Amino acid sequence: MNNTGVRDGVQGVDVVVIGAGQAGLSSAYHLQRTGFVPERDFVVLDHAPHPGGAWQFRWPSLTYGKVHGMHALPGMELTDADPARPSAEVIGEYFDTYERTFGLRVRRPVEVRAVREGDGDGRLLVETSDGVWSARALINATGTWDRPFWPRYPGQETFRGRQLHTAQYPGPEEFAGQRVVVVGGGASGTQHLMEIAPYAAATTWVTRRPPVFREGPFTEEFGREAVALVEERVRQGLPPKSVVSVTGLPLNDAIRRALADGVLDRRPMFDRITPDGVEWADGQRVDADVILWATGFRAAIDHLAPLRLREPGGGIRVEGTRAVADPRVHLVGYGPSASTIGANRAGRAAVRDIRRLLDQEPAAV
Repeated sequence: MNNTGVRDGVQGVDVVVIGAGQAGLSSAYHLQRTGFVPERDFVVLDHAPHPGGAWQFRWPSLTYGKVHGMHALPGMELTDADPARPSAEVIGEYFDTYERTFGLRVRRPVEVRAVREGDGDGRLLVETSDGVWSARALINATGTWDRPFWPRYPGQETFRGRQLHTAQYPGPEEFAGQRVVVVGGGASGTQHLMEIAPYAAATTWVTRRPPVFREGPFTEEFGREAVALVEERVRQGLPPKSVVSVTGLPLNDAIRRALADGVLDRRPMFDRITPDGVEWADGQRVDADVILWATGFRAAIDHLAPLRLREPGGGIRVEGTRAVADPRVHLVGYGPSASTIGANRAGRAAVRDIRRLLDQEPAAV
């Protein structure tokens, strides 16, 4: 045993933070502010090659000016950002500066393979590509980017064109002269359509449900109501839905133009995919070269499977940020906190809970 109370060959800390996006960095900031020392008391593990969280993987045409509701990390504002620059660059540089300014010492690239119960000592074992960590508590801030959701439809494997997901979206120029079917009624689907339409030979928009466009300002009260609906799902142990799925799409000038031009002329979901396109049950069909699935993401939490936190409904039951089945585990950026401002608040709340938990327990067993 070493001086952290864990077996030799295992690195011991109080808290392991998995993920260094908005939620993970917010959590690390609040850990440090409450007295935890990076690399001694807590460690931040990130699988991405560079700072920036999921933002570093976004397509170049998603400029910073097109980003809706990017909220600054706690303790440092994002100022003087050029709205014409790719958001991946702007936010990547901001996160990099943030990590260095606060000395958070994020370890990357580190793949977390599994989190499991320790050796009867009340600790968690975090198995990674950089060895095994033993922790008294865990903050999971892995987001959703690594788990794109691909729906399955009859005939999908017969399609002779190209199928790709938002996670692989390269920007609009690659679709020049092609017939593109965009699937999905969220913000990504509408953004893809509006970008692709000037380049493509034709675009078709299909969604499972009619899109809801929201008039008027996004008030604080409306935001709280939307978050409460998402929060209720995770409290029941159901897989979280995005806040956007509850709020609808803001009806801004760009959306109004796209509606008037017919770019956002929505059709109901097709019934099957053919070698040359898509087809509905009534015999209508659309030929396509590309099917772009803007169908969202699911929480990247498979590494938590050994802890058996999932409920019969398919999600992890969460109160605040704490997993109900295991108070040592906090999920930040999950469900209602899966927004930039929500992640900041959730990071602070998780650290407050963890501090309370650890103060009640001995540091070593």
